[in-house]
Amino acid sequence: MNIHEYQAKQIFAKYNVPVPKGKVAFSVDEAVANAKELGGNIWVVKAQIHAGGRGLGGGVKLAKSIDEVKQFATEILGMTLVTHQTGPEGKLVQKIYIEEGADIADELYLGVVLDRAKEMPVIMASTEGGMEIEKVANETPEKIVKVAVDPSIGFQGFHGRKLAFGLGLPKEQIGKFIKFAAALYRVYMDNDASLIEINPLVKTSAGDFIAIDGKMGFDDSALGRHPDIEAMRDVSEEDPAEMEAGKYGLSYVKLDGNVGCMVNGAGLAMGTMDTINYVGGTPANFLDVGGAASAKTVAKGFEIILRDPNVKSIFVNIFGGIVRCDRIANGILEATKLVNVSVPVIVRLDGTNAPEAAEILKNANIGNVIAATDLGDGAKKAVAAAKGE
Repeated sequence: MNIHEYQAKQIFAKYNVPVPKGKVAFSVDEAVANAKELGGNIWVVKAQIHAGGRGLGGGVKLAKSIDEVKQFATEILGMTLVTHQTGPEGKLVQKIYIEEGADIADELYLGVVLDRAKEMPVIMASTEGGMEIEKVANETPEKIVKVAVDPSIGFQGFHGRKLAFGLGLPKEQIGKFIKFAAALYRVYMDNDASLIEINPLVKTSAGDFIAIDGKMGFDDSALGRHPDIEAMRDVSEEDPAEMEAGKYGLSYVKLDGNVGCMVNGAGLAMGTMDTINYVGGTPANFLDVGGAASAKTVAKGFEIILRDPNVKSIFVNIFGGIVRCDRIANGILEATKLVNVSVPVIVRLDGTNAPEAAEILKNANIGNVIAATDLGDGAKKAVAAAKGE
């Protein structure tokens, strides 16, 4: 689960991570009132969406008067903001954040993310604040300093010093930076975060550090321990199809290809998508029906997949273990009754009750259902069908 910048900063403030004063607004009038309440003579008007690159897309503006706050709020609220993370369809801006201006002497990058290979949180820092960190990693990886933190000992001074030395900070600023990084690590660990990014992390002329941006993502499986964070969920920022799938026990993620995938088990689903790519196709989605799939949930899976107009074929790849193949076969039949399955459906069923499943589909005599012998055969047939071959 992701949250907005203003929500991340609310969490930061609880841990004494310095942030500028700011207030969220849902209307132009509220934005103007917020700026007046904050005081000063410079404000930043920021679009609040779950995506990075907002400034480059026109979603972050520096206002030097109340009139400019009103002007920028009018422009940004209700706009469809397109960034490198939203895709070409963009995201509708429904709220903005009015923040006091900051004294910026330098811009840095600081983030915490889980390194699955090391099985530890890794703190990353860079002098290239304000830049896309992915671009920095690709073009100048030497400018990123990484420190893995063993959770059994937690963040220590030597972690902070390695980061500070890597950033080339003067000695009088090292203590302040270590304090900042230690607080951010506590935010990450205490809240079961999966990602924290501050880009940019500002260094002021006085040598202080302030988070003028904040991005946080959380482990969905841990939200039961954090009802206060779960309450921050903004469903308008999430894919409706993914949310609907979740209600039926399906794990669905939309992708950009044209071969729909319905698989049981996350590992097999990843292998299926890799095989589709290997034989020259592109998967349209990740969909794991799980181990408790029923005819109803399988039919719902077909319905969700087929809402994507890019889908030209569907590959059903089931290895029956916990979920029986005959149950999936009945689900396919149910789907053809409830949903207009207008694209070829390539089916590979193996494992528990596979012969019974094959008999069910054979007797149903559904014209656009094509049998596959194995994973490779199914992937090739699905890709060919998507190409109209």
